[in-house]
Amino acid sequence: MRRLWLIPVAFVVLLVPVAVLASGGEGGFDGVIGSIESKYHVHASRIPFMGLVSLISKKATHNGVSGLHIAEFDSFTESVDGDELNRMVEEKLGPGWERMIRETSRKGHEQTLIFIHPEGDRMGLFILDHDGHELDVVQVSVDPNHLNENFGRYDHRRDSEKDEDESD
Repeated sequence: MRRLWLIPVAFVVLLVPVAVLASGGEGGFDGVIGSIESKYHVHASRIPFMGLVSLISKKATHNGVSGLHIAEFDSFTESVDGDELNRMVEEKLGPGWERMIRETSRKGHEQTLIFIHPEGDRMGLFILDHDGHELDVVQVSVDPNHLNENFGRYDHRRDSEKDEDESD
């Protein structure tokens, strides 16, 4: 009975770091989403219980994938200046993030940006894909060594094709 005071104390101790991390909405994933919403007058759809999905993906991949964030913008009708979008994402992601891929269609209606960020033994990935009237944003942390070990498991080519590739 005397230790019941530990429950609220433990709750506060656990809640403070979460509140501090969540309040950093000016940058990172939330900063990019907020800037897109403000600039293009659209609202992001977020997947409910994404924290739970991220936790399950972490367990299911044996810590290969974690920190999953997804936002989707449907009915994205504003025209997008690729240079401006790239600058906005770079600014909001902050230092340490490096653009690895930028792909723009000839008419500029489609944009793909992929950024990477070293996280010790892990790698942060930030992907933005604008395709016509839809814009999707994903951020995830991956363990490249773990994923590399498991890629062979998903090779669905016929055995004869594999043998030909190995003989080349």
